[in-house]
Amino acid sequence: MDFEQLKTFQFICQLKSFSRCAEKLGVTQPAISAQIRSLETEVGARLFDREGGKITLTAAGRLFEPFAEHCLQCYSHILAGVSELYQSPRGELSVSSSEAASLYLLPAVFAHFRQQYNRVHLSIVRSERSRTIEAVISREVDFGIVSLPIQDTRLEVHPIHKDEVVLIAPPTHPLAAKSLVKLDVILQYPLLMMKHGRLREKINHFFHTHDVRPRIAMELESSELLKRLILAGTGIGFLPYANVQGDEAAGHLKTIKVEGMRVQRELALIYRKDKTLTRAAHAFLEVAAQGANYTAPRRKAATKQPTETKS
Repeated sequence: MDFEQLKTFQFICQLKSFSRCAEKLGVTQPAISAQIRSLETEVGARLFDREGGKITLTAAGRLFEPFAEHCLQCYSHILAGVSELYQSPRGELSVSSSEAASLYLLPAVFAHFRQQYNRVHLSIVRSERSRTIEAVISREVDFGIVSLPIQDTRLEVHPIHKDEVVLIAPPTHPLAAKSLVKLDVILQYPLLMMKHGRLREKINHFFHTHDVRPRIAMELESSELLKRLILAGTGIGFLPYANVQGDEAAGHLKTIKVEGMRVQRELALIYRKDKTLTRAAHAFLEVAAQGANYTAPRRKAATKQPTETKS
């Protein structure tokens, strides 16, 4: 039994004629008769009496008619619902993201999106970079936000955010009064560093290109824990500016330029190339690109600084 057979049955009920039904549907009368015979075989009873040139419903036909109508109404609602899903943003979207992006990037994007599309339910899954990529590929989530570069050819990659990695220190630290320091000065102080990830790789590369080895006091799995330890006066370390912009504005942390250092964090929104994007997904992609695509402001470096000494 299929919807075409039910539609044919309904038209015959309305028109009281096989021939008019065939004309209405643009098919031959034998094709209409074949559909009804197939439907009657599946139902196990005759649905129409065809006597004296008149078409009337049998007792089974009268019982069958409201159920057929209900099925066709459900079919219509299904088509309307799917159509609306791709034309008017609604439904659900899931985004996998790192801890830092979840805390400092996505809230503003989600708030902006919700203002425009409040019929779409959004959820964040907090995962580290490799797990986010895996979740997108396995279709566990709709989108992922990860640091660049991305080499996987199965993924569409849309850069959405760029900011500078800065040295941060508590206000009481000897370097906190400086807006610019030389690299050799940093080497006098123990650093708090991320244990893994793209940020650590970029900072390692910076030190390697200058042929120096920093003093590492602690390695951490969480960028948020790293920041909180610095806030507590445990040491100094490197983080993307977006992660600490609010803390600097509140006077809780100081950001310091390192002479010759130009390390940036670039984030991209990723999804499978073969994914059919709903209207909601298209809308989120647009909002994320507009709401997060900025380069965080940098402090102006001082042109001259006296020679720093460790206190």
